[in-house]
Amino acid sequence: MLLLRLSAQDLLTLDERRRMVPHLAARYRYFRGRDVSRSEREAWAESLVQLARDLVAAERGNVEMIVECAATVDAPEKGEAPLIDAVLVGRHPETHLPSFQLVELKRWSTVTRVEAATAELVNVPGIAKPKRHPALQLRNTYQLFTGDQGPLRGVTIECGGFAYLHNATDESVKPLLDTLAPTGAYERVYTQDSRDRMLADLREHFAEDGAASEAEQLLLRMDLRNTPLLDAMIMSRGEDTVFTLRRQQLKVATSVLERADQVLGRPGGPVRTGNDERAVFVVTGGPGTGKSAVGLQLRADFEAAGRSVMYASGSRAFNGALEEQVGYTKKEFKKRFGYFSDFVRPVEVALDVLICDEAHRIRERTEDRYRKEERTGTQPQVDDLLDAARLTVFFLDESQSVRPKEVGSVSLIEDATKARGITPLPYRLREEWRCGGSDAYIRWVRAVLGIEAGETKWAPDGLMHVEVADSPEELEHIIKGEAEAGATARMVAGFCWPWTAPRGKGRAARLETDVRIGEWHRRWNAKSDHFCENGAVPPSTIWSVHPFGIDQIGCVYTAQGLEWDWCGVILGDDMVRRDDRWVYRKGKWSVDPETKVRRVKVPGSFDMKLREAKTTADFERSVRHAYHVLMTRASRATVLHSTDEETQNYLKSRVGEVQIHGLRPTRENLPPEAWFPHLPSPKRAGNDVPPGQGHIF
Repeated sequence: MLLLRLSAQDLLTLDERRRMVPHLAARYRYFRGRDVSRSEREAWAESLVQLARDLVAAERGNVEMIVECAATVDAPEKGEAPLIDAVLVGRHPETHLPSFQLVELKRWSTVTRVEAATAELVNVPGIAKPKRHPALQLRNTYQLFTGDQGPLRGVTIECGGFAYLHNATDESVKPLLDTLAPTGAYERVYTQDSRDRMLADLREHFAEDGAASEAEQLLLRMDLRNTPLLDAMIMSRGEDTVFTLRRQQLKVATSVLERADQVLGRPGGPVRTGNDERAVFVVTGGPGTGKSAVGLQLRADFEAAGRSVMYASGSRAFNGALEEQVGYTKKEFKKRFGYFSDFVRPVEVALDVLICDEAHRIRERTEDRYRKEERTGTQPQVDDLLDAARLTVFFLDESQSVRPKEVGSVSLIEDATKARGITPLPYRLREEWRCGGSDAYIRWVRAVLGIEAGETKWAPDGLMHVEVADSPEELEHIIKGEAEAGATARMVAGFCWPWTAPRGKGRAARLETDVRIGEWHRRWNAKSDHFCENGAVPPSTIWSVHPFGIDQIGCVYTAQGLEWDWCGVILGDDMVRRDDRWVYRKGKWSVDPETKVRRVKVPGSFDMKLREAKTTADFERSVRHAYHVLMTRASRATVLHSTDEETQNYLKSRVGEVQIHGLRPTRENLPPEAWFPHLPSPKRAGNDVPPGQGHIF
């Protein structure tokens, strides 16, 4: 758990805009499931801000403040993980080692001793029960951070702690300062009287320059950063996802594996004959909660145990990216991975396990316009999948269903499962690891798009960055600049322009510049399964991961299930803001008399699949969900631009100013620890990688 990570000077900027306390309160509610107390909100507004002011006064405004955090993301066996008010992060001015100070903030103005022989417990006016000496709290926190399971274990650092009672005087809290008080590296107590000494100590513990590198190291060690999915697959060459499954993720994986032993028998044990017991798991979770990580880990575990297992998806883009990046041959890939439509024909022998990722993309029935008789289903597609294996695991996020005929939902799966006499086992993944681990950003996206109620004003949290570009040219400049610096980056857009098929044959086929915003004309990613323009444009299935994909614009169908460090999102005229609500529109085209190419006549949606929506509500829901997918593809930063002036102004009002020092995660602002080595795809020779594409961050 972590509520905020900002430098002291940036925290003050956020507070001046009156956005700090609401942001902290919203994150607290998300993690704890209840509203924070009024006294805690007042403490943030008073004590936290005072500490930040003192850091600036000590000329240490670049020291990072990690606010209200637990030592790890793992919950204790009982109760809630204890929180520290703030962790100050920087570099020691003499040793140059990472320097940490654990801080307990108290608004106590006076205390009295409970027992004459000790100062471990004190009475505080207005508080019924005696309170422990802050040094004892800091002792426990210090052990959590530096102990055998802590994020600072085994690291050579400078680390201590102190309590700050800015409302008190030395005399009014004398029991906390006398010889009977607890001692240790964390025993210091500062008051109004000792503020000057505290400022001097801050200068002694922290260098004047920035501390982003040390803060990033701490986030990594606290498991608040995660390896991107495809990079993990590359590193493992497909044999293991290289993910450390955490908490709910591990619980789901363990439950599935244990249930498999009950249904299928233990690996290597006697074959269970005459047993047709089946089991179904339904795992839900928002973007970046680890659904694919759990699924891919389960696939690897089942394969290692000798089970017959397939990993199916409804996304050609996701499967194409896996095949391209991991380096499977087509035969190897087909043995392990498939599509929901592959199970339209009854299997002779049921698989042991079928893992269905992106299950919100399940269709009403399997249809194939090219092989109608062979590939058209005679029953609902969900039944095809349930027939295919004895143990089936569905991973889905209902807010990512983007086509009217995508009917995958918890209720659909539950009804189909119960009709077979099977009780499905439900699981929910809550912690988000995509979008920099910023659950606040994901909730903000959902609130802005009207998917659910919530705060629509963005408050920077040091984990995820968002900004609004004034033009498509500016958006492209930002995204391509980050790609050239070594980031993974893509531009995507709502389906608001016609999409022309490649003109010509084979690799020589040319793409039309369909996406047109004023004088800015760009190509959609190729509507093709092969390279176009003499190899300069990759097929749609690998647009998301091929280096040359940076020059084309993707849409929801080629972006879903994938992620990049930076994502530029163009909102078109299919969803525009009018007064205080969203308005949804369908577009119309005309044919250019010279080129015979379709052009926009009436702005709006040009997604032919959405035009088949049975109701207006279905159309509007699909458009909202499409932008929800597009706006949650980045792990570092999202850059937005709307083609509609009123919508653009609305976005700017929601995002606010972005000129906050050091928060924009460009290469020059990111420490080396934030850069992860990126291995090239084994399928590419390496000579088609543009400069700067050797690493990502």
